[in-house]
Amino acid sequence: MNAEQLLAQYERISDAPNAIAQLRRFVLDLAVRGKLVPQDPREEPQISALKRARERLETAASNTGRLRWKASVPVDTSEVRKDIPSGWVAARVNDTGLYVNGLAFKPSDWKKKGLPIIRIQNLTDPDRQFNFAEGNFPDEVLVRDGDLLVSWSATLEAFKWERGHGVLNQHIFRVIPDNGLTIRDFLLLLLQNAIREMADGEHAHGLVMTHINREPFVSHVVLIPPLAEQNRIVAKVAELMALCTGLEAARSERESTRERLTAASLARLNAPDPVTFSDDARFAINALPALTTRTDQLKQLRQTILNLAVRGKLVPQDPNDEPAQNALQAIRAERDELIRLKSIRREGPLKPVREDEQSFGIPMTWVWVRIGDAALFTQYGTSARAMPSQHGTPVLTMSNVQDGLVVWGNEKRISDDSDELPDLFLKKFDLLYNRTNSAELVGKTGIYLGENDCRTFASYLIRLRLSLAHSSPRYVNLAMNAPVFRETQIVPLIKKQTGQANVNGTALKNMLIPFPPLAEQHRIVAKVDELVALCKHFEASLTTADTTRSRLLEALLAAALSPIKGCKLEAAE
Repeated sequence: MNAEQLLAQYERISDAPNAIAQLRRFVLDLAVRGKLVPQDPREEPQISALKRARERLETAASNTGRLRWKASVPVDTSEVRKDIPSGWVAARVNDTGLYVNGLAFKPSDWKKKGLPIIRIQNLTDPDRQFNFAEGNFPDEVLVRDGDLLVSWSATLEAFKWERGHGVLNQHIFRVIPDNGLTIRDFLLLLLQNAIREMADGEHAHGLVMTHINREPFVSHVVLIPPLAEQNRIVAKVAELMALCTGLEAARSERESTRERLTAASLARLNAPDPVTFSDDARFAINALPALTTRTDQLKQLRQTILNLAVRGKLVPQDPNDEPAQNALQAIRAERDELIRLKSIRREGPLKPVREDEQSFGIPMTWVWVRIGDAALFTQYGTSARAMPSQHGTPVLTMSNVQDGLVVWGNEKRISDDSDELPDLFLKKFDLLYNRTNSAELVGKTGIYLGENDCRTFASYLIRLRLSLAHSSPRYVNLAMNAPVFRETQIVPLIKKQTGQANVNGTALKNMLIPFPPLAEQHRIVAKVDELVALCKHFEASLTTADTTRSRLLEALLAAALSPIKGCKLEAAE
């Protein structure tokens, strides 16, 4: 083991995904392969102890009345590596003890008092309440503190039981070790490694729950060192596992501190204080690269960018910009022309925006506007039944609205002769709003950037057609994807519903967005694109760093686990 290399590189690898779990596994690998502590040639080899253990196990099994012990098939040299340390012997799990399955308790057997029934749930969840059983049970299925248990169904793991007297349920082996071959704590390490190897290999099976059959389990090959070395290995493993626990706690505290600082920085930006905003923004810009170490944290950063954009905090205002109110008047005139041409129907006017509806302050050149007044028109999608086909017009659904964009793939289609076409053909820069979905997803909006007149959309989507001359569809799209829009315009409507959430077209048209002058809309979109590109670059850097750390960790572990030349193979006949 080249521990010096590992420790020298620890700062680089400690933040690798699952670094501590891999280090724990690494320690266990070293322990069961004889690479954790030095061998002492003066210690008695275990090959003779193995023969005596088999004799004792056969006698012990005959005394249980419930289990017949069958002699193991000798370990072939092809089943083991050629680097077994001197004094060690290759054996099978079957040679280390008696493995007694628990009783098949049914819920009808459960009582309110008696002996606790130890089920798999009680092994994996220390807070899980016990069921109880009454009766006289064979001693071999009674569990006491210190007993080794192996769950071979659902949760594949080996445990040391430390929760008092009980009776064993099925799907768990109670281990009655042969203490002349292994000490109890070393056998636990062997079993933990064996069950992990089998879970990773071809022996684990099952569709609903994972199982390992008895025969492959007891036939699994393990390596047994001299008893004195077993004691040294157990002590060293305890020391290194305690170190891993300390590293894990330190990493957790480090991550928690970063999380708090990042959340606090973003919170101050999401609810900006006019007096301190400049300082808060400067701190965030300088500190976030150091504080952000996970790609999921970048989602929060992107959301903050959108919130700043719709508050007027992302780009400076220009007093020379044409007022936003002028753009709204031009949109109204464009809508009236579509009505005159009978391209759309006239609808009743929406109510003016009240001051108490405005969620936050906006720059003087901006206005609050209802979506129905910002758009030329809104429209429900096709009600025609779409079918898988190579022909016809593709129909986009709610699954095609992702992360503010409308994407497409192998869509279902409707006939090109549908009466709803060409009226429901999508055009570039249309927005699609998902009106029906789960509470978490309803209201998601995406911008369509595909070709004109070649796709349509399903009825649980609403199309918003915006004025390309007097508004920026990209800005309206990002405004409708900003977290503050969801919090103030969509979530209050969802809270009034149960089951599948629905926020319909009438509700949509009455929702509010901050509306800047057209020139500023374009500047905001450009700045958001720039910052999102930086986030993606940062995300790629984090991913590359994670990959580098993981590869370095794997390389160091592989080097530490590489075979030691000159080791002698010993296997029992």
